[in-house]
Amino acid sequence: MLFVKKAVGVEIDHSGVKMALVGGKAEAPRLDSWQAAAFPPDAVRFSHKDLNILNPAAFVATVKDCHLRLLSSNARISLSLPDSIGKVILVELETRLKNKEEGADIIRWKLKKNFPVDVLEAQLDYQVLRENEAGGIVVLTSLIARQVVNQYEELLLQAGLQPSVIDFTTFNLSGLLARRLELSENAALIMYCGNILSIQIYRDGILDFFRSKDFHGGTLEMPKLFREINSSLLVYREQRNGQKLKEVFYLAFPDESESLRNIILEATGLEPLSVDLDRLIARAGGVALDRKTLINMAAAVGAAARNL
Repeated sequence: MLFVKKAVGVEIDHSGVKMALVGGKAEAPRLDSWQAAAFPPDAVRFSHKDLNILNPAAFVATVKDCHLRLLSSNARISLSLPDSIGKVILVELETRLKNKEEGADIIRWKLKKNFPVDVLEAQLDYQVLRENEAGGIVVLTSLIARQVVNQYEELLLQAGLQPSVIDFTTFNLSGLLARRLELSENAALIMYCGNILSIQIYRDGILDFFRSKDFHGGTLEMPKLFREINSSLLVYREQRNGQKLKEVFYLAFPDESESLRNIILEATGLEPLSVDLDRLIARAGGVALDRKTLINMAAAVGAAARNL
């Protein structure tokens, strides 16, 4: 019998923990099974600098039970964490980098006033996105306080899981659409799911703008969402000398999809295209999900696909 590779993706968010067992290929993932579970009240509170897990025993028990119900012996996972517990920045540097260590030092120095905790105490990763003719580069940089990410890793190990890849939810979601975005001349991906707004703009298939905002803890009215999206697009146009978008993709829960579509249409003048997760995520026989549940599981699927 041939060995069939399957990967496990785990997302932690405001609703609890979600797990996806995924087969197929990275560019064409197939959801074989899934599980989700809520944490007890006040067990988890997301923060840039404070420990997020306030009830470690409950967290470990919930995660362990969820994995047992997934019916997978694979303990190696790819983890998706909320954008709000870290920071993602596009950093412009005037010179190319000699090596990874030098790059990290230069970026830490440049960002020392832009992160709510000491950047020397933050886990930093970066990826060079673009080089220009003058010798400068643009790097996608992510930071998360070491004590925050270490707590997740330690407690997941206690639950019997081994995180091999850790990233933010927005990028695990957008990764599902990566091949389409790479073909775009100038496109935006706007997602509003679970009170999290994220805006990504791609120029020549390369990320050129990023913004994410967590609206939990208050009532969000659509005019406020319009202002957030519109102001972000205005900032981008100012940064890029009035450059206009050619197309816009969007993703939202079914009961909010039409409102988000109208907001984007008003802000951009373009008819946005709804992300069709049914085409991006195949399902094994017997796995049936409604659209809202599929959107809820998408970040876990996207995370798992990175280990295929």
